[in-house]
Amino acid sequence: MPERRDLANAIRFLTIDTVERAKSGHPGTAMGMADIAEVLWNDVLRHNPANPGWINRDRFVQSNGHGSMLTYALLHLSGYGLTVEELMDHRKLGSRTPGHPERGHTPGVEITTGPLGQGFAAAVGLALAERKLAQDFNRDGFAVVDHHTYVFVGDGCMMEGVAQEAASLAGTLRLGKLIAVYDDNGISIDGETAGWFADDTPARFRALGWHVIADVDGHDSAAVLAALTEARAEADRPTLIACRTIIGYGAPTKQGREEVHGAPLGAEEAARTRTALGWPYPPFVVPEDIRQAWDGRARGAAVEAEWEALFAAYRARHPELAAELLRRSAGLLPEGFDAHVAAEAARILDAPPARQPIRKASNRVLGNLLANLPEVIGGSADVSHSTLAWTSAARSITPDDLTGNFVHYGVREFGMSAMMNGMAAHGGLIPYGACYLVFSDYARPAVRLSALMGLRSIFLYSHDSIGVGEDGPTHQPAEQLVALRAVPGLTLWRPASELEALIAWEQAMKRQGPSVIVAARQDGAVFAHGPDDAAAIRRGGYVLREAARPPEIVLAATGSELGLALEAAEALAAQGRAARVVSIPNANRFARQDAAWREAVLPPGVPTIFIEAASPLSWYPFLRGPGTVIGVEGFGASAPGPEVYRALGLTAERVLAEAGRLLG
Repeated sequence: MPERRDLANAIRFLTIDTVERAKSGHPGTAMGMADIAEVLWNDVLRHNPANPGWINRDRFVQSNGHGSMLTYALLHLSGYGLTVEELMDHRKLGSRTPGHPERGHTPGVEITTGPLGQGFAAAVGLALAERKLAQDFNRDGFAVVDHHTYVFVGDGCMMEGVAQEAASLAGTLRLGKLIAVYDDNGISIDGETAGWFADDTPARFRALGWHVIADVDGHDSAAVLAALTEARAEADRPTLIACRTIIGYGAPTKQGREEVHGAPLGAEEAARTRTALGWPYPPFVVPEDIRQAWDGRARGAAVEAEWEALFAAYRARHPELAAELLRRSAGLLPEGFDAHVAAEAARILDAPPARQPIRKASNRVLGNLLANLPEVIGGSADVSHSTLAWTSAARSITPDDLTGNFVHYGVREFGMSAMMNGMAAHGGLIPYGACYLVFSDYARPAVRLSALMGLRSIFLYSHDSIGVGEDGPTHQPAEQLVALRAVPGLTLWRPASELEALIAWEQAMKRQGPSVIVAARQDGAVFAHGPDDAAAIRRGGYVLREAARPPEIVLAATGSELGLALEAAEALAAQGRAARVVSIPNANRFARQDAAWREAVLPPGVPTIFIEAASPLSWYPFLRGPGTVIGVEGFGASAPGPEVYRALGLTAERVLAEAGRLLG
């Protein structure tokens, strides 16, 4: 039987050889954490390499994702089907071993990591999802949801603010099955961190309500196993295991130095390391006895089979709960979802048009939908009653009771969004989280990762424009809409009515990817929808009001500015001019429609005016002839919202004047 150090050295030399072959990479982290990872994966982690999607697997996240070869070596050695040839292709175009771990790209990778701290925050979301689902589904001795989340973090993760945000909430919520292993090696890219990171990290985490196991020798397997065993026994608090390690462990002249952080060792140092650690094998060769000791497939099959037997008994005792857990884990919506949406649409169409804030319309339809969507877990960064994220169906999640469906994240926009990604990645939950649109800037790195991973996270933003009014330009978004629309894989809705809000939520719930819903604080326009509008809204842009004859001009708007277009169209009609009014609640969706639809809505050659209280950059690509965009080129001002609209020229009078100019 190989020694534990030999098993860990397999990680080290696969890393050294892979990074050397790629001529770039980060070997130091994997070499320093190899002993810790070996103990975790061989003695503690409950997983099945043959089934990376097993519902009750332990989750493993490497937040210090630059050291991705640690993850790839673990997946390769334990049996996830990642081949030696794929290790050799590290960092090459199209390989399954990219520079940082990517969810959905490599089997066994739970979360896309790399931007430091976000993997840690997502792990908090994973742990919250486990505890929430356990409380919802476990019954009388049937612990069918019962797994831990392990996250490796480095000094860089600990410096990032998002980790502090998430760690604080994890302590408050007492997520006892969350175990963070801190690679305390004192080195970052610039060198020894003592000059810029002198925190007493264990003391900080104790103050946040964590169980802390400090001063663990990360190269002593027995000490690591004892710490992990203690952490697993802690039920009421998340655990931080602070491990002292040597970055680049085993490299005679480079270990413990920044040189080994982000560059190959070089042929000479690699050879010296082989001698120092007693590894006489050629590059990429792992002896068969070590490979057999690492192979986790038999162990994984056994632990999953044990769970399957438990679940079979659970299904016999609680068939409805079992079916619900499987449905939600598969990401399927309830069978009656479409009928419920149709009933909501009928309610809206039957009601007389009324002036109301769009956020209120969004709140009403969301609350009605949630009555039939137990998998949805909402939340807000401390502004639940301003964003109207808190609905008639909302119930608070507390440290003592997770039967609710609403997380109070506190003033933590970034942490909230990254945790939502973890919950969405876990499965069984659809998270939404709210804040003001201008503060989406604080959250955008996590929104971007959500899009990169294709997660069903829903970001609800209110207070969407200069209509915020007296709070002034610090709270009046201008460039945020165009910035969010530009994120690949993200889709943004800015509804102008209750029906548009309903369709936005419907599509967000159905979409296998993230959505942004922007709901204005100010009143929307008063108008009646037609029976065919719901289907048209789903296409992102549609004709809301047609002219009495072929249009001479098109007035297109989103959100609350649709009222300006309708008012100007009426004035033009009084002048005998034919104006079509177009609503484009989702420019991302509209841009992907076939040319026939787009040209039917925005006829080429017909003068077009786009109106939105935001940066105009979103709309110029849609101009296919004469036209203009009326938007916001600055940062707004502090005054009542209607006054700011007038001061910045977002008025029906200006739309009418621009139309007159275009019509000659």
